[in-house]
Amino acid sequence: MAEAVFRHKVKEAGLEDRIQVDSAGTGDWHVGQPPHAGTRKLLDTKRIPWNGIAARQVTKEDLRKFDYVVAMDNSNLRNLRALAGSETKLCLLTDFVPDARVADVPDPYYTGNFEEVYELVNAGCEALLARIKAELDG
Repeated sequence: MAEAVFRHKVKEAGLEDRIQVDSAGTGDWHVGQPPHAGTRKLLDTKRIPWNGIAARQVTKEDLRKFDYVVAMDNSNLRNLRALAGSETKLCLLTDFVPDARVADVPDPYYTGNFEEVYELVNAGCEALLARIKAELDG
């Protein structure tokens, strides 16, 4: 969901030639699969494209390649830190949402609350994009 939302915001901002968007999980459970059916349904209602997105597992190269590596929850953040070693550019999506009532983005796969997750992801992506735009303009 976060990849589709952020990719959509980047495209709307006309920055797809300057910002690369990708996502990967710390586990290999759904590698090669499209987003969850509930996520696809929600994205369709919001008119956010998700075609071409498939799950993959994060690699050490990802941690070297990307300027921002954003985790959805503290468990994944710990896993990324263990993989990254000395990398310090790791953060949580909720770090960009100062008024978030939770530190972890809930997993709608388990909660079923896709709309709540979308609202949090949307706010985080909006704030992250604002930060990146400021850096690009700076």
